[in-house]
Amino acid sequence: MNAPTSYGRSGLIVFASALLLASCSSGDGAGKQQAGGRRGPSGPPQVGYVVVQPGSVPMTTELAGRVTAYQSSEVRPQVAGIVQRRFFTEGTIVHQGQTLYQIDPSLYQASTAQAQANLQNAQANLEAARIKADRYKPLAAMQAVSQQDYTDAVAASRQAAAQVAQQRAALQTAQINLRFTKVPAPITGRIGRSLVTEGALVTTNQTDPLTTIQRLDPIYVDIQQSSADMLALRKALAKGGITPASAAVRLKLEDGSDYEMAGTVEFSEVVVNESTGTVTLRARFANPQNILLPGMFVRAVFAQAIDTQAYLVPQAGVSRDPKGNATVYVVGPGNKAVARTVVADRTIGQNWVITQGLAPGDKVIVQGTANLKPDIDIKPVPANTPQKIEPPKKGQGQGGAQTKGGSQAKAG
Repeated sequence: MNAPTSYGRSGLIVFASALLLASCSSGDGAGKQQAGGRRGPSGPPQVGYVVVQPGSVPMTTELAGRVTAYQSSEVRPQVAGIVQRRFFTEGTIVHQGQTLYQIDPSLYQASTAQAQANLQNAQANLEAARIKADRYKPLAAMQAVSQQDYTDAVAASRQAAAQVAQQRAALQTAQINLRFTKVPAPITGRIGRSLVTEGALVTTNQTDPLTTIQRLDPIYVDIQQSSADMLALRKALAKGGITPASAAVRLKLEDGSDYEMAGTVEFSEVVVNESTGTVTLRARFANPQNILLPGMFVRAVFAQAIDTQAYLVPQAGVSRDPKGNATVYVVGPGNKAVARTVVADRTIGQNWVITQGLAPGDKVIVQGTANLKPDIDIKPVPANTPQKIEPPKKGQGQGGAQTKGGSQAKAG
């Protein structure tokens, strides 16, 4: 009988302790709530605004482009023969006129010698025919020879002169072919790998080049822009408020880094590519370190026009609704927050470029926008104005301390 009594007393003690802890917790929370309730209303929220005015903003465009060599030449043989020697190192800079290959000149030397001999023979025949014609001239006048014989002598002299001209042209052709046995560099630039070796047979009409030379400084970048975007730009220029720009072109490389040198747009093609619907713009860049290589993919950033009626608004002041429309809050009459739907399709630095929806002198809210709702009362101040924090009212802090102390007393 004693054991159940002992267990009953222990249960009562545990239950009483739980009630005491619960009363302490509820008393402490009630005291804190009472202290917070004495703070009172805080008034309209303070927001920071900026006054916007229209200005000139470049219409920046980012387009894809491919690097193209400034000059490119495929070196091909102009005579047939065996390659005897190569005179360049692959991948180095070669200069215009520099000898790259030597083709066996034996046959062309013989052809030149033969053409030279034929020319000398024709010149000898010309001399004999001219002397004969000169002799027949006075004899024909004295009728010592017939007039027909004199005419034939003059004609033979002229035919001999024509043969001399023909043989001289043949000699020039042979000399040119002999010169072509030394294959020169047509342009100055960086030469690629050799596609033939010493001992290879090359022909005049072969399809494969011997090697390729490319000039990489300066260098071109071909930029592709859709014909629709170009048409929209031209319409905007025709309406007014937008002026053409001749800004520098900047490049973003394949690894995401920026190319340090700026380029300029040289021309725009007048034909639209039927398969892609794009127009090619060609920009020229300096490339002293050969960072840009032909075939490389880049992104070109440049301004095609300047919008003289655009507004720049800090990004913190622009939000998006569920439909994706850009929205800003402006300070309305009576210091109320007014929502505006605007057109903001691009950014410059830390600002949105707004082309529609604002008027000169509007006060756009850029600070304290987290809890804004349309038509609520606000306290507008210029942006970056320090917020004033008022000290607690008399007795507010003491009341909280007394309440907390009372809770502790209850807990004790």
